[in-house]
Amino acid sequence: MKELMDFELDDDHRMLQQQVREFALKEVAKGAADRDHEQAMDDEFRASLGAMGLFGITIPEKYGGAGLGTVASTIVVEEVSKACAGSGVLLSAHQSLCVDPIMRFGSEAQKQKYLPGLASGATIGCLSLTEPGSGSDAGAATCRAELKGDAWHITGTKIFVTNGNEAGVMVLIAVTDPDEPKRRLSAFIVEKPQRGLRIGKLEKKLGIRCSSTAEFVFENCVVPRDALLGERGRGMRVALTTLDGGRIGIAAQALGIAQACLYQATKYAKTRVQFNEPIGKFQAIQMKLADMAVGIEAARALIYRAAWLKDSGKEYGQAAAMAKLFASEHCSRCANHAVQVFGGYGYCNDYPVERFLRDAKITEIYEGTSEIHRLVIARGLAEKV
Repeated sequence: MKELMDFELDDDHRMLQQQVREFALKEVAKGAADRDHEQAMDDEFRASLGAMGLFGITIPEKYGGAGLGTVASTIVVEEVSKACAGSGVLLSAHQSLCVDPIMRFGSEAQKQKYLPGLASGATIGCLSLTEPGSGSDAGAATCRAELKGDAWHITGTKIFVTNGNEAGVMVLIAVTDPDEPKRRLSAFIVEKPQRGLRIGKLEKKLGIRCSSTAEFVFENCVVPRDALLGERGRGMRVALTTLDGGRIGIAAQALGIAQACLYQATKYAKTRVQFNEPIGKFQAIQMKLADMAVGIEAARALIYRAAWLKDSGKEYGQAAAMAKLFASEHCSRCANHAVQVFGGYGYCNDYPVERFLRDAKITEIYEGTSEIHRLVIARGLAEKV
């Protein structure tokens, strides 16, 4: 019998959802505006996320994690992002861009060394992939790792590293074999701080401002031979596989932001009176709210299907691209609708919808732009014909 996806969360997932939802409402939402204004996230707040076990959701219990899967991590990112999108991406990038590749490609010794700290949140993880000259074209990377004796010597620059400021462990993609077009990149696990590695710049961003986005400068940074993650020359495979999973996390972030937009817009429409009636009585406003709600449910179905496929060991790359594409673009639509429902007040920071609008846009860009996702989806369709 063909295995079918169950669209109902099981008891464990429902319990997790309720616990994280309550925590997000109580502990995450209350400081979201301040974190956005200060463009920072303090250690005490990150420690509270760790105390909830949110950094180790998918890490096996033997390494100190909860031993749950992608559906569970999707629930966590969605619920936290409803309250604070910057906090949501902290968890998403940590899990999907650092923990996942170590779990999938790492040796047992690497897993024992790094996963316990990543599970507790004592160590934050990140992926160091993008460069000034290689964004969507990851294969054009120039950051170089040369093997000299028993150590790799790394030189180059990486940009747009989510969690870069606070990260203690990164997965780095660098050039090891420049004359091998199909095997020129390799992946490494690099600890931070590290001699020869410095933060060159912390980006000042439109949205998700409490989430750090860093430039890494490697100046003959020396790491041991066994820092190699997976097989030499297979760094592109590590990167692309990692991004497939990361897209589910960003789609979940977008879903959380969209839901926050719908909630705030609906609440405001019920209380804002114009022409002697709540504006929610007007059909123009009702159409916006209805469109937001329908798109949110469609996004949820796409996202949780992709998460379920990943947990089931099935091919999920196409599903993840579809989920991220639709969820991110609908998230921006929801944010625009929410601001419009609020009118002039929506443009002021007295209400959170202006923050939602700023936070929403990045979901269409990182972990692959909408244009790249359309290419991925179209090529996948062509392969099936």
